[in-house]
Amino acid sequence: MYPEITFLGATESVTGSRYLVDSGTFKLLIDAGLYQGSKSLEDKNWERFYINPQEIDAIVVTHAHLDHCGYLPLLVREGFSGKIYATPYTRKLAAVILRDSAHLQMEDAKYAQHKGYSKHKNPQALYDLEDVEKTLTHFVDVPYHHPLNLEDGFTVTFYPSGHILGSAYLVTEVLNKKILSTSDMGRPTHPILVSPEDPPQENFDVVVTESTYGNRIHETSPDEFGEVVAQALSRGGVVLIPAFAVDRTEVILMALRDAVVRGKIPKVPIFVDSPMALASLAFYREAITGDAPEVREDIKEIYTRIDPFNPGTLYQMSTVEESKSLNEIDKSCVIISASGMASGGRVVHHLAHLLLHSKNTVILVGFQSAGSRGHALAQGAKEIRIHGEMVPVHAMVKSVESFSVHADSDELISWLKKISSTKMAYAVHGELEASDALVKRITQELHWKAEVPKAEHPYQI
Repeated sequence: MYPEITFLGATESVTGSRYLVDSGTFKLLIDAGLYQGSKSLEDKNWERFYINPQEIDAIVVTHAHLDHCGYLPLLVREGFSGKIYATPYTRKLAAVILRDSAHLQMEDAKYAQHKGYSKHKNPQALYDLEDVEKTLTHFVDVPYHHPLNLEDGFTVTFYPSGHILGSAYLVTEVLNKKILSTSDMGRPTHPILVSPEDPPQENFDVVVTESTYGNRIHETSPDEFGEVVAQALSRGGVVLIPAFAVDRTEVILMALRDAVVRGKIPKVPIFVDSPMALASLAFYREAITGDAPEVREDIKEIYTRIDPFNPGTLYQMSTVEESKSLNEIDKSCVIISASGMASGGRVVHHLAHLLLHSKNTVILVGFQSAGSRGHALAQGAKEIRIHGEMVPVHAMVKSVESFSVHADSDELISWLKKISSTKMAYAVHGELEASDALVKRITQELHWKAEVPKAEHPYQI
C-alpha cells in the first residue's frame, strides 16, 4: 500500500525529528535528529534504528539544529551510503554542529570515565569526529525552489521557512501524492530572516506540521528582554544566557546592541563563549554580505553601515583558556554560551560556577524540553545535577520567550490556512499536550482530519 510515511521520532516530543517516506522502491529519510532532554529521551539515541541504515536510499535535512541532523553520523557509521540533501547554509552549519556534537560526546565520555559517574565501565561517545567527517562527504547542496528528482515520480522541493539560516519546509511528491512538511516553522517577526514563504497553492494529500507551541501564544513585550537584563545587571553579578549556537546567539546579540543604543542597559562586556556560536555568527555575516535569499533586505542594507551584532563591547571567546578565564570575572557582564537547554557544552561549566552566587542571573531564552537542565531551572529547581554532582541554585533564574523562532499556535494556524486543502494532517515535534491542542484547532478551524501519529507505525499516504 505504497506510498507510506512512518514517523520515527519527534512524536509526542519536541526532539529527535526523523520520518521515512517509502515509495516501495525508494526509501527517503526526512531529517535525522538526536533526542535531547531527559535521560529517557537521550537513551533512545542508542536504540537500534527502525530499519537497517543500508536500506535508506537518501536523506533530506530541513535545517541544521541537532534535533534534526545530529543522528546522521550514526546512520553513516551503521552503513548508510547515499546522499544527504540540504540547502547550502544547512550544509555549512551542520558541519559546525556535528563536529561540536562529536567533540562534546567524546569529552563527556572521557570526563565520565575519569570521574566515575557513568554506570558503564568504559563510557563511549555515540559517534566521533571521524564519523562526522565521513558524514559530511555525503552532503549535496540543493537551492530553494529547485525540485530535486530522487527517482521517477519522487521529488522534493525546499522553500524558505524563516526558522534559522538555511532552514526549509518541504513539498514532497511521490507516486502522484503530495506531502507538505513544515519542519520547524519560523515566525514573520524574525529580525534577520525573511518570513516563511507562503505554501504553494496546491492540494496536498498529507500535511506534517510541527507543534512545539501548539498550545501557546507568544505574548511578550519587545522591551521585556532589555528590562530583564537591566534588572539583572543592577544586582552587580554576571548574566548567563544559555543559547542555541545557531540563530539564537545572533538574535540575542542584536537585541543587546539595540538595548545598549537605546540606553535600556549599560554598556558592559558581552562574551560569546561557544566555538560553535562563533562559527555560526561568521556564517550569518557571510550570508548577509553574500546576498543570501533567506536574509531580509533591510538587514543587508543596515550591515553596510553598522555591525548589528556588536555594541562595541563584544568579546569572542574561542579557546578553552579564554572560557575558563570568565570564572575570574568580578564585575557585571553578559555571557552567552551554548547549549540552549544547558544539556552540554561550556554553559554547563559556567552554571556550575555561577549558580552558587545569588547576585548572578540565568536568563533562559528558548524552549526547554522536559527533563533538560534548562527545564529544571525554569521550573524553579533548588538544585540541579551537573557532572554527577548536585549543584544548589542560588542565582536568580528568569525566562524570556520573545526570542522563540518557532511559530506559535496562532502563527501556525494562520500559515496552514493558506494551504488549499489536505486529506490528513499530522502534528509532530511537540509535547503531547501541545500537539493535541494544535490538532484540536486544526479540526475545528480548518476542518481537516488531523491526529498525533504513533511512532514507528506506517501510514498510507
